[in-house]
Amino acid sequence: MNKAVENATSAALIINLGSPASTKVADVKTYLAEFLMDENVIDYPYFLRALLVKGIILNVRPKKSAEAYETIWWDEGSPLIVLSERLQRKMQDQIDVPIFLAMRYAEPSIPGTLKAMREAMPRLQKIFVIPLYPHYAMSSYGTVKNRVAEVVQKEHNDLNVIFQPPFYDDKSYIKVLSNSIKKDLPEDHHLLFSYHGIPVRHLRKTDPSKVHCSRVEDCCNSENKYVHANCYKHQTQATSLLVAEQLGLRSDQYSTSYQSRLGLAEWIRPYTAKEFERMPKEGIKKLAVVCPAFVSDCLETLEEIYVEGKEDFMGAGGESFVTIPCLNTQEDWVNLLVSWVRNHCAT
Repeated sequence: MNKAVENATSAALIINLGSPASTKVADVKTYLAEFLMDENVIDYPYFLRALLVKGIILNVRPKKSAEAYETIWWDEGSPLIVLSERLQRKMQDQIDVPIFLAMRYAEPSIPGTLKAMREAMPRLQKIFVIPLYPHYAMSSYGTVKNRVAEVVQKEHNDLNVIFQPPFYDDKSYIKVLSNSIKKDLPEDHHLLFSYHGIPVRHLRKTDPSKVHCSRVEDCCNSENKYVHANCYKHQTQATSLLVAEQLGLRSDQYSTSYQSRLGLAEWIRPYTAKEFERMPKEGIKKLAVVCPAFVSDCLETLEEIYVEGKEDFMGAGGESFVTIPCLNTQEDWVNLLVSWVRNHCAT
C-alpha cells in the first residue's frame, strides 16, 4: 500500500455518469436498466416506471443503443470511462491528495469505490466529491449527490463528505470553457450550445417555491437566486450567456438548444434535432456545436451530435458543421479541478 495514501486523512472523489461494460446487447441492457430505473431519471411511481422500462424500453432500446455504442467505442473501452480515467490520472499527477473515480451507474460503482477508499485509507476522515456536471438537474448532479449520501449514511457515517456545488457560472470554469471553444470556433460559424435535455416536469419538481419555474413569464431571466439554485434551464442559459460574453459574441451569433429527448413528455425547448433542420433553412449554413452539459465526450456527443447531428444539419442544407470537443483532459480543466481539491483537502 502506498504510504502517502495510507496516511492521508482526506481524499477527492470525481464522479461521472457511467457506461456499459461493453457493446454487447446484454451489457447495454444491464446498464440501461440501472440508469432508467433510477427514480431521479424517470420519476414515475415504481410500478409505472418498471412497466415502462422493463416492459417496453428494455425490449427495444438495448439493441439500437448497442449499435450506437459500437460506432464510437475505442480500443481501450468506453470513451467516457477512458477519458474519466485519464482525467483522474492527470489530476493525481499534480497533487498529493488521493484522487478516486466512480460512476453513478455501472462500474466503478459509488459503493465499491467508497469501500475501496476506506480499505486504502484507514485514516480517512473527509471526502471532497466532485460530480462532473456543471449544472444542477435531479437526473444528473442530484442523483449523484443522493446516491453518495445514501451509501455514506448506511455504510460510512463517520466520514465528513463535502460536495463541489454546480459550477455553471464559476468564473474560472467559464474561462476554461470559453478558451476551449475559442480554439475550434471559426469566425464565420454560428455557435450552438447543445445541452442534454430534461422533462419540463423536472424543472417544476425541483423548484423549491413551486410557483416559479415554467409558471412565471421569462422565469429563467428573473432575479430569483433561491429558485435558480436548482433550475437546470436557468443554469444552462447562464453558461451560454457568460461564455458568449467572454467570446465577444453578439446575440445573433449563438443560440442554445437541448438534445437527447426520450419519450413523449414535453422537454425543455428548443430541441437540438429540430434546430439542425431549421437553421439552414433560415440562413445559418455554417454551424459549430459545443455540448457543455458534458465534461467528457460520450455517446451523446460522439454519436448523437458529431455523427447524427452532422448528417441532419448537412442534409437540411448546411455547408459546414464543426464539432467542439468536451473539456475531457485539457490542461486548464485539470488545473481547475485540482485547485478545487486543494481548497477543500489538506495535502
